[in-house]
Amino acid sequence: MSHSFQQKEFKPQAEGSPKSDKPDFIKVVDYNFWYGATQVLFDLNLDIPKQQVTAFIGPSGCGKSTLLRNINRMNDLIDGIRHQGDVTIDGHSIYDPLLEVISLRKRIGMVFQKSNPFPKSIYENIVYSLRVAGRKKKSELDEVVERSLRGAALWDEVKDRLSESAFGLSGGQMQRLCIARAIANRPEILLMDEPCSALDPIATGKIEELIHELKKEYTIVIVTHNMQQAARVSDRTAFFYLGKLIEYSETDAIFMNPKKEQTEAYVSGRFG
Repeated sequence: MSHSFQQKEFKPQAEGSPKSDKPDFIKVVDYNFWYGATQVLFDLNLDIPKQQVTAFIGPSGCGKSTLLRNINRMNDLIDGIRHQGDVTIDGHSIYDPLLEVISLRKRIGMVFQKSNPFPKSIYENIVYSLRVAGRKKKSELDEVVERSLRGAALWDEVKDRLSESAFGLSGGQMQRLCIARAIANRPEILLMDEPCSALDPIATGKIEELIHELKKEYTIVIVTHNMQQAARVSDRTAFFYLGKLIEYSETDAIFMNPKKEQTEAYVSGRFG
């Protein structure tokens, strides 16, 4: 039985959260997480607003990608994991026993560090999830392909090559194709795990421009090691260290006026 997220009335943010004119959409509440006997996330609390870009930064192994992958319960695929606390989306727990994980993941698009197109045509990459869901009407699929490629700023570059293999695209184009595929089902949230780490500066710039456009429709959470990128694309930034949330604020405040010494040391390049 699928269980849609409920619309909840807007509640004031938790004390210490950065203020925003956007309502909170994703809330992480007293959250702890273990891989087997090893605890990797500790007492996390943060509110992520709708239609903004929130960046997770911190050194390797600090837990930022683990938290990202828990938002769509991707870590459920790993044996021996467990959690305490909760993550809610639009007021509804992602761990509700009545919620099918598949229906959750339809609401959340995911873009990985390395572009991972399917060994299919550009067209079939985008409509794959729709075909699996039994949607086969060509006019509908055509519309989704054009909408998704336009949304990923890729339509003009590939509109005459839709039947060609996705592997014929450049690295930056393949990553934008993966973004197009992620938004084909009209999710509400886009999770991006180091989406530009394998790209050159020009392709990175195109993805960053795209992120600015996408936040008009989607709530975006991005994990990045690139602090300049976090400063450029995000509205809020959360700094993690050793599985703990050290500081979370408006991005300008994190980079220009951090409150915690650890944050200042990291963003100034003194460690990490």
